Amino acid sequence: MAPSLARLSLAAALAATATSSVVNTPFPAGYPSPWGSGGAEGWEDAYAKAKDFVNQLTLVEKVNLTTGTGWEADVCVGMTGSVPRLGFRGFCLQDGPLGIRYSDRDLMRRRGQAMGEEFRGKGIDVQLGPVAGPLGRVPQGGRNWEGFSPDPYLTGVAMAETIQGIQSRGVIACAKHYILNEQEHYRGNVNVKIDDRTMHELYLWPFADAVRAGVGSVMCSYNKVNGEFACENEWSNNYLLKNELNFQGFVMSDWGAQKTTLSSALGGLDMAMPGDGAGPPYGSFWGGALTEAVLGGQVPEWRLDDMVIRIMAAYFKVHTGNYTYRPDINFSAWTKQATGPLHPLSNSTFTVVNEFVNVQADHGDLIREIGAKSIVLLKNENHALPLNKPKSMAVIGEDAQDIPGGPNACAERGCVKGTLAMGYGSGTAEFPYLISPATALQLQASADKTAFNNTSSNWDLGAARAAASKASVAIVFAMATSGENFIIIDGNAGDRNNLTLWNGGDDLIKAVASVNPNTIVVLHTVGPVIIDYAQEHPNITAIIWAGLPGQESGNALVDVLYGKVNPQGRSPFTWGKSVADYGAQLMFKAPNPAVPEQTFDEGIFIDYRYFDKAAVEPTYWFGFGLSYTSFDYVDLKIAVSNASSSSAASGLTAPAPTYGTVNKSAAANLLPAGFQKIRPYVYPWLNDSSATAATGTGPNISSFPAAARNGSAQPVLPAGGGAGGNPGLYDVLYMISATIKNTGEVAGTEIPQLYVQLGGEENPFGVLRGFDEIVLAPGEVKTVTFELTRRDVSNWNSTSGNWEISTKEKFVFVGSSAALIRLNSTLPAPAGMTWQGQ
Repeated sequence: MAPSLARLSLAAALAATATSSVVNTPFPAGYPSPWGSGGAEGWEDAYAKAKDFVNQLTLVEKVNLTTGTGWEADVCVGMTGSVPRLGFRGFCLQDGPLGIRYSDRDLMRRRGQAMGEEFRGKGIDVQLGPVAGPLGRVPQGGRNWEGFSPDPYLTGVAMAETIQGIQSRGVIACAKHYILNEQEHYRGNVNVKIDDRTMHELYLWPFADAVRAGVGSVMCSYNKVNGEFACENEWSNNYLLKNELNFQGFVMSDWGAQKTTLSSALGGLDMAMPGDGAGPPYGSFWGGALTEAVLGGQVPEWRLDDMVIRIMAAYFKVHTGNYTYRPDINFSAWTKQATGPLHPLSNSTFTVVNEFVNVQADHGDLIREIGAKSIVLLKNENHALPLNKPKSMAVIGEDAQDIPGGPNACAERGCVKGTLAMGYGSGTAEFPYLISPATALQLQASADKTAFNNTSSNWDLGAARAAASKASVAIVFAMATSGENFIIIDGNAGDRNNLTLWNGGDDLIKAVASVNPNTIVVLHTVGPVIIDYAQEHPNITAIIWAGLPGQESGNALVDVLYGKVNPQGRSPFTWGKSVADYGAQLMFKAPNPAVPEQTFDEGIFIDYRYFDKAAVEPTYWFGFGLSYTSFDYVDLKIAVSNASSSSAASGLTAPAPTYGTVNKSAAANLLPAGFQKIRPYVYPWLNDSSATAATGTGPNISSFPAAARNGSAQPVLPAGGGAGGNPGLYDVLYMISATIKNTGEVAGTEIPQLYVQLGGEENPFGVLRGFDEIVLAPGEVKTVTFELTRRDVSNWNSTSGNWEISTKEKFVFVGSSAALIRLNSTLPAPAGMTWQGQ
């Protein structure tokens, strides 16, 4: 029998017992660093080409491809060394992810394709995105906006679609920041302590989807994971990513996240960015220091070869079909002038660095479409929307206005002037233009002969009330931003200090609503804000969350406000009534700031999972969003597939291969006679012929177990064996369908959502396991079908080190948010299993 739909009552009963068994669990060692085999689907041809290429390389040429040339050493934000002898330039790496939130797989893929086209057109090899870390453990997290959602399933889908879109255009995608980089405070050295189950079911989940989608690179993060820095963490990089998930691409460091020579090399790092940052004699942990380490035997030759094979395989994987040609780099990350230095930090080699190649094509149309379809309609009383040629309109608030000095007036968008269309920090981009809401609304008002008043100040509440009191509709704008910790705005160091609106936004909204009975609130925010007062206010007839819409902001908003686009966005997070509602908290002050430490003892219970567990009623639930029409759900059906049972992976890998024959004499790896160095710049050569021992900072080889350099055949993990884990995890066990009808008077798009209750006190009431986009004309009926895989109905068993379907009875729910469940049913047990209670 299906459970009651009264979610909170059941959640309250479980709250006292559902806790996480975290902390200081001894995790399996991850040595040696697994070597790529090319055996994962889609990698075979790329590995064959990579082997042919790497077979030709000398030792220093191999090292050159693994090491960045230094911060501001070249025109890209990150650049590796090259192989001039073979005509192969270094890799150009460039930000950024620019996360956008919506529930449309097609738009996710098309957005990735458009970004890939633009990056490729500039000559960029690696796009530093998309983002699954931070996942969004806490709503104030500064870089949450760069990603997608605190729900791992939704983020995993978005990661996969975005990656496939980017890489389909000849550019390597980079899944970042791996892993547990969930806040900006203390991000450089916080030690995050986490249990094995939470890691797998929450934070590792979307990275598994990225690997399964064929991502070419993964960026390790600044923080520590259970005591070791992420970029030299043998558990997270070797054991989980390269072994269990069978990742075949390369791991690069976040900029400056590499801490040592040997620990990073043996701990699974493949590319060091930006390459500099260490002391003498090389100014780099790798470069010449890595050459020394290989010659001295501290880093096995097969480990270096594996680094380079992975890098080149990722390159060949995306350079196929129509994208084998590699465009020249035609821009500089460091200047907007046409001419400048090729090597900015050394101020040398002046030439044309910016050719101003326009790569935008018709992407403005796509950005407008995404902006409109991403808008979430949170409230719409008395059919206040869509607007229909109102007699008069007041647009109120700084967030509606053009940005003084132009959309890029503030470096890396590090200010709060004018309308908000993206967050701030390294994940930003330069606007080619920005259509503000006030500009777009004024054009529409002029066409409709609507009297238009624009009041820009947030602080002159008297003027705001005066303008609103005279208008038939008052549209008030407010914002809240966040970003990276190297920019501090109004005391917010990347992370938000609270969940209130910025620049007096809450007071502005209340002032306008106090005098106008038809007040529409438009929010541009990086995440949830506390707006329960607006939900309850009788004069606030509509609330729109427009997120971070990008350059077509105003046009996209007008499309929805006037009904040209029926809103279909669904909230990718839960809107609480206080920070405390979310359970997990951001650590603003560590007890010991010199050694900051966090324990993720909330386990898998974040966002809506925690609200359910703690019986907290939010303002708006995860997945919520209104439409200008209505929908009915009927006829839930479940079909059990005949998929065979899955067995644990087993067997041994091949021994670690080496490629080519290299001259290991110190003399052969010295700086060539007559070569003129650029300073500062990172090079792969030895400083002198006596240097044959690793000189980089960090532990010496005696600190590592013998397994760290063991190139013999290694066992395949039970949960491994394929891209993203055991191939059996992705067998479809159930087909679940429901019939949806548009019962309104206008065409609209419904986003039906599938949730699964896995059973037992240790699991949430329900977890998202499917969603779709169903476009329906008035009266039209369609059937939506969801596939449930073995992974979708499994839990991680830390004892066996594998995914397992428990014997607890399971249920499925289909609805329009995490709380608004329309249909539900018991899930039949798979063949050969019997449920044994809840």
